[in-house]
Amino acid sequence: MMLPVYDLDGKEIEQIQVPLVFSTPYNPRLIKRAVLAIQSHSRIPKGTDPLAGERGSTESWNTGRGISRIGRIKSHSGPKAGSAAGVGGVTGGRSPHPPVSSKNIYQKLNKKEKTSSLMSAISASMNRELVINRGHKIDNLLNLPLVIDDNLESMTRTKDLRLTLINLGLSDELERVSNVRLRSGKSRLRGRSRKIKKGPLIVCSKDLGIGDACKNILGVDLVEAKNLNVSDLAPGTEAGRLVIWTKSSFSNLSSNLLKAVEINAS
Repeated sequence: MMLPVYDLDGKEIEQIQVPLVFSTPYNPRLIKRAVLAIQSHSRIPKGTDPLAGERGSTESWNTGRGISRIGRIKSHSGPKAGSAAGVGGVTGGRSPHPPVSSKNIYQKLNKKEKTSSLMSAISASMNRELVINRGHKIDNLLNLPLVIDDNLESMTRTKDLRLTLINLGLSDELERVSNVRLRSGKSRLRGRSRKIKKGPLIVCSKDLGIGDACKNILGVDLVEAKNLNVSDLAPGTEAGRLVIWTKSSFSNLSSNLLKAVEINAS
Protein backbone atom coordinates (compact mmCIF):
# COMPACT_ATOMS: atom_id res chain seq x y z
CA MET A 1 0.00 0.00 0.00
CA MET A 2 1.26 3.44 -0.98
CA LEU A 3 0.64 6.69 0.89
CA PRO A 4 1.13 10.29 -0.30
CA VAL A 5 3.80 12.52 1.22
CA TYR A 6 2.78 16.17 1.62
CA ASP A 7 4.90 19.31 1.70
CA LEU A 8 4.46 22.21 4.12
CA ASP A 9 1.77 23.71 1.87
CA GLY A 10 -0.35 20.56 2.00
CA LYS A 11 0.41 19.48 -1.59
CA GLU A 12 1.28 15.91 -2.53
CA ILE A 13 4.88 15.57 -3.71
CA GLU A 14 5.52 11.80 -3.79
CA GLN A 15 4.36 8.35 -2.71
CA ILE A 16 5.82 6.16 0.06
CA GLN A 17 5.38 2.51 0.99
CA VAL A 18 3.50 1.77 4.24
CA PRO A 19 5.64 -0.28 6.71
CA LEU A 20 4.44 -3.72 7.71
CA VAL A 21 4.00 -2.61 11.33
CA PHE A 22 0.69 -1.00 10.35
CA SER A 23 -0.76 -4.44 9.64
CA THR A 24 -0.45 -5.48 13.30
CA PRO A 25 -3.80 -6.57 14.81
CA TYR A 26 -5.44 -4.16 17.24
CA ASN A 27 -5.12 -5.40 20.84
CA PRO A 28 -6.77 -2.90 23.24
CA ARG A 29 -6.22 -5.01 26.37
CA LEU A 30 -2.48 -5.24 25.79
CA ILE A 31 -2.24 -1.52 25.01
CA LYS A 32 -4.06 -0.66 28.23
CA ARG A 33 -1.79 -2.93 30.26
CA ALA A 34 1.33 -1.35 28.73
CA VAL A 35 0.15 2.22 29.39
CA LEU A 36 -0.72 1.42 33.02
CA ALA A 37 2.73 -0.13 33.46
CA ILE A 38 4.39 3.03 32.13
CA GLN A 39 2.25 5.21 34.40
CA SER A 40 3.30 3.15 37.44
CA HIS A 41 6.94 4.11 36.84
CA SER A 42 6.24 7.72 37.83
CA ARG A 43 4.53 6.92 41.13
CA ILE A 44 6.34 7.62 44.39
CA PRO A 45 6.17 5.06 47.23
CA LYS A 46 4.37 6.40 50.29
CA GLY A 47 3.68 5.09 53.76
CA THR A 48 3.11 6.05 57.38
CA ASP A 49 5.27 5.86 60.46
CA PRO A 50 5.02 2.28 61.80
CA LEU A 51 4.65 3.63 65.36
CA ALA A 52 2.09 6.32 64.50
CA GLY A 53 -0.72 6.26 67.08
CA GLU A 54 1.14 3.84 69.38
CA ARG A 55 3.42 6.19 71.29
CA GLY A 56 0.86 7.27 73.89
CA SER A 57 1.38 6.44 77.57
CA THR A 58 -1.34 3.82 78.06
CA GLU A 59 -2.16 1.12 80.57
CA SER A 60 -4.85 -1.58 80.60
CA TRP A 61 -7.52 -1.45 83.34
CA ASN A 62 -7.67 -5.28 83.30
CA THR A 63 -10.84 -7.02 84.45
CA GLY A 64 -13.63 -6.02 86.82
CA ARG A 65 -15.07 -3.00 85.00
CA GLY A 66 -17.13 -4.70 82.34
CA ILE A 67 -15.11 -3.13 79.52
CA SER A 68 -12.42 -4.32 77.18
CA ARG A 69 -8.89 -4.73 78.48
CA ILE A 70 -7.12 -2.68 75.80
CA GLY A 71 -4.68 0.06 76.75
CA ARG A 72 -6.18 3.33 78.00
CA ILE A 73 -4.71 6.79 78.39
CA LYS A 74 -3.31 7.51 81.87
CA SER A 75 -5.35 10.65 82.34
CA HIS A 76 -7.55 11.26 85.38
CA SER A 77 -9.39 14.27 83.93
CA GLY A 78 -10.22 15.86 80.63
CA PRO A 79 -12.20 14.74 77.59
CA LYS A 80 -9.85 11.82 76.85
CA ALA A 81 -9.87 10.38 80.36
CA GLY A 82 -10.10 6.61 80.15
CA SER A 83 -10.24 6.57 76.33
CA ALA A 84 -8.58 3.73 74.48
CA ALA A 85 -5.37 4.23 72.53
CA GLY A 86 -2.72 2.26 70.69
CA VAL A 87 -5.19 0.15 68.70
CA GLY A 88 -7.06 0.63 65.47
CA GLY A 89 -10.56 2.08 65.26
CA VAL A 90 -10.44 4.32 68.35
CA THR A 91 -9.96 8.05 68.83
CA GLY A 92 -6.27 8.83 68.89
CA GLY A 93 -5.34 5.27 67.98
CA ARG A 94 -3.39 3.93 65.06
CA SER A 95 -4.71 3.49 61.53
CA PRO A 96 -5.99 -0.09 61.03
CA HIS A 97 -4.44 -0.67 57.60
CA PRO A 98 -2.11 2.24 56.74
CA PRO A 99 -0.24 2.48 53.42
CA VAL A 100 3.24 0.99 53.55
CA SER A 101 6.23 2.18 51.57
CA SER A 102 7.28 -1.41 50.89
CA LYS A 103 4.27 -2.00 48.63
CA ASN A 104 5.29 -2.99 45.10
CA ILE A 105 3.75 -0.38 42.79
CA TYR A 106 6.22 -0.78 39.90
CA GLN A 107 4.63 -2.83 37.14
CA LYS A 108 6.71 -4.67 34.56
CA LEU A 109 6.06 -6.04 31.10
CA ASN A 110 7.76 -8.74 29.11
CA LYS A 111 9.85 -7.62 26.18
CA LYS A 112 7.51 -9.29 23.68
CA GLU A 113 4.53 -7.57 25.30
CA LYS A 114 6.24 -4.18 25.00
CA THR A 115 6.97 -4.81 21.34
CA SER A 116 3.46 -6.06 20.56
CA SER A 117 1.72 -3.23 22.44
CA LEU A 118 3.79 -0.57 20.65
CA MET A 119 3.17 -2.13 17.24
CA SER A 120 -0.54 -2.44 17.98
CA ALA A 121 -0.78 1.20 19.07
CA ILE A 122 1.03 2.30 15.90
CA SER A 123 -1.34 0.33 13.67
CA ALA A 124 -4.35 1.70 15.57
CA SER A 125 -3.36 5.24 14.54
CA MET A 126 -4.19 4.22 10.97
CA ASN A 127 -7.75 3.19 11.83
CA ARG A 128 -10.00 6.14 10.98
CA GLU A 129 -12.84 4.88 13.17
CA LEU A 130 -10.61 4.68 16.25
CA VAL A 131 -9.18 8.14 15.59
CA ILE A 132 -12.66 9.64 15.28
CA ASN A 133 -13.84 7.87 18.44
CA ARG A 134 -11.01 9.53 20.36
CA GLY A 135 -12.56 12.87 19.42
CA HIS A 136 -10.19 14.04 16.68
CA LYS A 137 -11.67 16.19 13.91
CA ILE A 138 -10.32 14.60 10.72
CA ASP A 139 -13.20 15.11 8.30
CA ASN A 140 -10.91 16.99 5.89
CA LEU A 141 -8.16 14.35 5.94
CA LEU A 142 -8.08 11.98 2.99
CA ASN A 143 -5.35 9.62 4.19
CA LEU A 144 -4.20 8.12 7.46
CA PRO A 145 -1.46 8.01 8.60
CA LEU A 146 -0.38 11.54 7.67
CA VAL A 147 3.17 11.82 6.30
CA ILE A 148 4.93 15.17 5.77
CA ASP A 149 8.22 16.18 4.21
CA ASP A 150 11.33 16.33 6.47
CA ASN A 151 11.41 20.14 6.21
CA LEU A 152 8.90 20.09 9.06
CA GLU A 153 11.67 19.09 11.49
CA SER A 154 13.59 22.34 10.98
CA MET A 155 10.55 24.60 11.49
CA THR A 156 11.12 26.90 14.49
CA ARG A 157 8.21 29.36 14.47
CA THR A 158 4.84 28.53 15.98
CA LYS A 159 2.80 30.45 13.44
CA ASP A 160 4.49 28.59 10.58
CA LEU A 161 3.67 25.23 12.17
CA ARG A 162 0.08 26.31 12.78
CA LEU A 163 -0.24 27.37 9.14
CA THR A 164 1.14 24.00 8.01
CA LEU A 165 -1.40 22.13 10.12
CA ILE A 166 -4.19 24.26 8.66
CA ASN A 167 -2.93 23.53 5.13
CA LEU A 168 -3.14 19.82 5.93
CA GLY A 169 -6.82 20.15 6.86
CA LEU A 170 -6.48 20.22 10.66
CA SER A 171 -8.12 23.60 11.31
CA ASP A 172 -11.09 21.97 13.06
CA GLU A 173 -8.73 19.87 15.17
CA LEU A 174 -6.78 22.95 16.32
CA GLU A 175 -10.03 24.67 17.23
CA ARG A 176 -11.12 21.64 19.24
CA VAL A 177 -7.96 21.49 21.39
CA SER A 178 -7.92 25.27 21.89
CA ASN A 179 -11.11 25.09 23.99
CA VAL A 180 -9.69 24.66 27.50
CA ARG A 181 -12.09 23.62 30.23
CA LEU A 182 -11.58 25.21 33.65
CA ARG A 183 -12.29 23.05 36.68
CA SER A 184 -13.08 24.00 40.25
CA GLY A 185 -12.92 22.29 43.60
CA LYS A 186 -10.01 20.14 44.76
CA SER A 187 -8.47 19.97 41.29
CA ARG A 188 -8.20 23.77 41.19
CA LEU A 189 -6.69 23.94 44.67
CA ARG A 190 -4.06 21.36 43.67
CA GLY A 191 -2.94 23.14 40.52
CA ARG A 192 -4.99 21.14 38.02
CA SER A 193 -7.53 23.81 37.11
CA ARG A 194 -7.06 23.41 33.33
CA LYS A 195 -7.90 20.27 31.41
CA ILE A 196 -6.22 20.33 27.99
CA LYS A 197 -7.36 17.94 25.27
CA LYS A 198 -4.89 15.72 23.45
CA GLY A 199 -4.34 16.86 19.88
CA PRO A 200 -2.04 15.64 17.10
CA LEU A 201 1.22 13.86 17.91
CA ILE A 202 4.17 14.77 15.67
CA VAL A 203 6.77 12.01 15.28
CA CYS A 204 10.11 13.17 13.87
CA SER A 205 13.47 11.51 13.38
CA LYS A 206 15.41 14.45 14.86
CA ASP A 207 14.36 17.69 16.56
CA LEU A 208 15.96 20.48 14.51
CA GLY A 209 13.83 23.26 16.03
CA ILE A 210 10.27 21.99 15.73
CA GLY A 211 10.21 21.39 19.49
CA ASP A 212 10.18 25.16 20.07
CA ALA A 213 7.37 25.58 17.55
CA CYS A 214 5.17 22.99 19.29
CA LYS A 215 5.42 24.49 22.76
CA ASN A 216 2.86 27.23 22.20
CA ILE A 217 0.19 25.11 20.49
CA LEU A 218 -2.17 23.47 22.98
CA GLY A 219 -2.61 19.73 22.64
CA VAL A 220 0.16 19.26 20.06
CA ASP A 221 2.98 17.00 21.28
CA LEU A 222 6.33 16.12 19.75
CA VAL A 223 8.36 12.96 20.17
CA GLU A 224 11.40 11.58 18.40
CA ALA A 225 10.89 8.18 16.80
CA LYS A 226 13.54 6.55 18.98
CA ASN A 227 11.66 7.66 22.14
CA LEU A 228 8.18 6.70 20.96
CA ASN A 229 6.19 4.63 23.48
CA VAL A 230 2.65 3.40 23.99
CA SER A 231 1.61 6.23 26.32
CA ASP A 232 2.27 8.76 23.52
CA LEU A 233 0.09 6.86 21.05
CA ALA A 234 -2.65 5.90 23.53
CA PRO A 235 -3.09 8.62 26.18
CA GLY A 236 -5.33 7.42 28.98
CA THR A 237 -5.02 3.83 27.67
CA GLU A 238 -7.22 4.67 24.65
CA ALA A 239 -5.56 4.04 21.29
CA GLY A 240 -6.25 5.85 18.02
CA ARG A 241 -4.42 9.14 18.44
CA LEU A 242 -3.93 11.33 15.40
CA VAL A 243 -0.24 10.99 14.44
CA ILE A 244 1.75 13.12 11.99
CA TRP A 245 4.90 11.43 10.73
CA THR A 246 7.87 13.01 9.00
CA LYS A 247 9.08 11.13 5.95
CA SER A 248 12.35 9.92 7.51
CA SER A 249 10.69 8.68 10.72
CA PHE A 250 7.98 6.93 8.70
CA SER A 251 10.30 5.21 6.22
CA ASN A 252 12.64 4.04 9.01
CA LEU A 253 9.82 2.99 11.32
CA SER A 254 10.99 -0.62 11.64
CA SER A 255 14.49 0.33 12.84
CA ASN A 256 13.11 3.11 15.07
CA LEU A 257 10.68 0.62 16.61
CA LEU A 258 13.53 -1.68 17.62
CA LYS A 259 15.38 1.24 19.24
CA ALA A 260 12.26 2.28 21.15
CA VAL A 261 11.81 -1.24 22.48
CA GLU A 262 15.44 -1.36 23.63
CA ILE A 263 15.06 1.99 25.45
CA ASN A 264 11.80 0.93 27.14
CA ALA A 265 13.34 -2.37 28.20
CA SER A 266 16.28 -0.66 29.93
